[in-house]
Amino acid sequence: MLPGNKVIITVALNGGMQMDRDGAVIPKQPEEIGEAAARCYAAGAAMVHVHARGPDGRNTGERQVYGEIIRQIRSRSPILIQTTNGIGVRRDPATGQFIWPTDAERLGLLELDPPQDLFGIAGGSADFYNPEGGYPEEVPYVNSPALLRQTIQAVYAKGSALEYEIVEASSLHRLARYASEGLFEAARDNVWLLHGGGFGATPPFARNVLFNIDEGLRMFPRAIWGVTATGRNMWPIVTLGLSLGADLVRVGFEDGVHLPDGSVARDNSDMVRAAAQIAALYGLTPATVDEARERFRI
Repeated sequence: MLPGNKVIITVALNGGMQMDRDGAVIPKQPEEIGEAAARCYAAGAAMVHVHARGPDGRNTGERQVYGEIIRQIRSRSPILIQTTNGIGVRRDPATGQFIWPTDAERLGLLELDPPQDLFGIAGGSADFYNPEGGYPEEVPYVNSPALLRQTIQAVYAKGSALEYEIVEASSLHRLARYASEGLFEAARDNVWLLHGGGFGATPPFARNVLFNIDEGLRMFPRAIWGVTATGRNMWPIVTLGLSLGADLVRVGFEDGVHLPDGSVARDNSDMVRAAAQIAALYGLTPATVDEARERFRI
């Protein structure tokens, strides 16, 4: 377990659709991502969550790009690296319609060279809507049971930790069923639950997030748990998590660009410093990379 006064700060650097706006500069190319990660490490983050972008700045599932991102990050700092399993969407140049990645593309990110440290997967399908993160239209995002099962098996076989993104309690009940079927042990101490608000139709309300936190710990009593939210709702939910002693909070430009006072951050490291300042109000300090490694059991 983490020492009682520590919290893991993770920063979602870029997302798949977020673009520069209002003075916020989104890192897109591998070298930019590596430099941004180093600044976040210096500010107190123990982990970065990254999406890959192609030369045009749009998201890509190309494994070679992910590999170069990992090399660029590791050449500058020891911060832990978590890759998305969502990849993000592309737009058909002819119709403008969203093109969602296939399960095969997404599973391909489990076999990167060099490998990432940590993994993530949504706990279920959802109607995704996040204008602050570059998704102004509500669209269904499918996370198939087959994808979830295969990801769980592959990540735990690697001896790593898997973050389950939870926006509805139904995802927790699905995971509990998988555990009861023997897919993984509910009592393992690196089940990792990230509770979110403001994604799609999920309200960024404290009572909704609190319910999911309680349900998660009821089903997975030794879980790592954290919180995040989109846009200007990020900071009330992050503050809620810190006040409750969360193991982890996630901030960063993937989910929004505003600081607690409503101003626009220029760099992801500004958001890390803001999270550390709020944590200090509750007697918490940022966990080191080594402390985070120990908690994730990697």
